[in-house]
Amino acid sequence: MVWKVLACIAVGFLLGGWNGAILISRLKMHEDVREKGSGNAGLTNFLRSYGGWATLLVVLIDFGKTIAACLIATLILPEEPLLAKMVAGVAVQIGHIFPAYFGFQGGKGVLCSGAVGLMLDWRIFLIAIAVFFIVFFLTRYVSLASMLGMIVFSVLAVIFYTEQPIIWGLVILMTLTVIFMHRSNITRLLHGKERKTYFHKYKNEREAN
Repeated sequence: MVWKVLACIAVGFLLGGWNGAILISRLKMHEDVREKGSGNAGLTNFLRSYGGWATLLVVLIDFGKTIAACLIATLILPEEPLLAKMVAGVAVQIGHIFPAYFGFQGGKGVLCSGAVGLMLDWRIFLIAIAVFFIVFFLTRYVSLASMLGMIVFSVLAVIFYTEQPIIWGLVILMTLTVIFMHRSNITRLLHGKERKTYFHKYKNEREAN
């Protein structure tokens, strides 16, 4: 079973390295999103920098690669499908943050974490995503919405999978990783300097100025 778990990790990490924001910015804009805005290879910086329908392509890539990794993992470890999904999901998150194909400088793993939530339990996903959007539309802070959504993800995982500590333990690990990746955002939030985000590019440009 150990080699199967390691195989799930390998699949997740390798697929996770295909960072959507970097791929689309290079293929469509002929730029590197990491050279724009905050320098982060994540959906928020892509949205602020480029906007438009290309943002949906980033979502599809990052969601798609996570779902693919989880499904492949269940084929590798069919006797423990939940464990397979979570192990692969964590690996995708790490691979996204540290993409082997792009100098190990990626995003913050929020989209990937959301996709793992969907693969784990659709009920948890719907509640966590609802919290994300409520907080986002009330504050316009993607960072705050992301962290609170992940915290809800962890709490619900503990409630729904109380008797499976490995499962909710991996969810908590993902949540702590996302919070750690947002440490600079936390500092800006505390000092009232965090930048707000909008769906329209011109509003994001106005916010930057």
